[in-house]
Amino acid sequence: MRLPGRHSLFWKLAVLLVAFCLLVLWLSRSWSAYVELRSYRLTQAAREQLTAYAHEAETAWMLGGARGVDAWVADMATRESSWVAVIGSDLQSLGSRPLSVEERSHLTFMRRIDWPMSKRAVGLPTVSLPFPGNPHAGQLVIQLPERFLPSGFGMAWQLVIHGLVPGALALLLCVLLYRVLISPLTHLREQANALRGDRLGTRVARAVSTRQDELGELGRAFDHMAGRLENTVAFQRQLLRDLSHELRTPLSRLRVASEGADDIEALRQRLEREVRSMESLVNDTLELVWLDTDRPELPLEEVEVASLWEVLRENASFEAGWDVARMPCELGPECRVRGHLNGLAQALENILRNAIRHSPEAGHVRLGGRQDGGHWHLWVDDEGPGVADSQLETIFMPFTRLAAERPGGDGFGLGLSIARSMVRLQGGELWAENTGTGLRMNLRLQTYTL
Repeated sequence: MRLPGRHSLFWKLAVLLVAFCLLVLWLSRSWSAYVELRSYRLTQAAREQLTAYAHEAETAWMLGGARGVDAWVADMATRESSWVAVIGSDLQSLGSRPLSVEERSHLTFMRRIDWPMSKRAVGLPTVSLPFPGNPHAGQLVIQLPERFLPSGFGMAWQLVIHGLVPGALALLLCVLLYRVLISPLTHLREQANALRGDRLGTRVARAVSTRQDELGELGRAFDHMAGRLENTVAFQRQLLRDLSHELRTPLSRLRVASEGADDIEALRQRLEREVRSMESLVNDTLELVWLDTDRPELPLEEVEVASLWEVLRENASFEAGWDVARMPCELGPECRVRGHLNGLAQALENILRNAIRHSPEAGHVRLGGRQDGGHWHLWVDDEGPGVADSQLETIFMPFTRLAAERPGGDGFGLGLSIARSMVRLQGGELWAENTGTGLRMNLRLQTYTL
């Protein structure tokens, strides 16, 4: 299985999901530990009360010595049910009664007042509070009263940390996924609906079409489709307008001829000529629409250009009355291109007819070319007047006729349009340029290789 490209949406989603999982784990662990630690510390009121007890013990010792400590411990027994002792720096009792073995066991692990107090410990913790006035003189040791024991990490906090926080992060993830996935798809759906509503100028927003992932590719494909559809519809509408105009001319001539015709045979010949002209016009127009709309995949094969030109110039010699010597070929048998034989023949035939039509008397039309890497650059030169540089692309537009005085039966301006479409279907290109002595039609086709 091949991994997606580095700009693929897969990596964005993978990074997003991995980051989300790591963030949830880190927040749950660190925040839970922090809150749990804070929840096991004594409250401020409990600290103040215990500090007050330490102050009382220090006062009792300073004023009454051992008897004062004994009296205060006895008083504490009436106030708190917890074990209490007042000891010196040597861990010996400051009262008159020494500590028993059991009481000394409480001194093995004494907690400070600011340490966490957990309910998970066996028994109540023992808290050590140094005398506030003279910490080195002694300290109060008290088994923490149960009412001061922290509540710990309760269910409410667990619900917040392990439930609400991951839920909020999941909601944030949904928002991010919506922005990454659903928002562009919603935009594409809106643009598709606009295209369905005949708004053919619809295009995808730049924020979507410039993305480097699959959604960006989808947006660019949509723009290409919309542009192709808009151009095709505009092209067909223009063809219909031009075809309608071109058909009115022979029909008008026929109507005029039929109204004043006395010679039936002449009328029949005129009718036959105009019908052939209209049939040719309709066939060429339909072929041009087919080439532009369907864009068929033509099977490509080896084509020897010199042999093909030999056949084409013989046909042109018969139709135009030209001597074949006026249509020389400067290519040898090594000129082999990868193309569709019939399609390339039609393109070259249209170019040849156009060149003959605009060549002067005793003019020549030459086929030449050279190999350029993996392509053959071919050209067809005539000795006509050429065209203006600003119209070198215009001549490939349907129904373009630069010579307004040319009779309608002499062409409809579709030949070069069909030729360019046919060459492009074979992976080639066709363009025109002036040579100073006439017009040159350039063809670029793939070289045939075994």
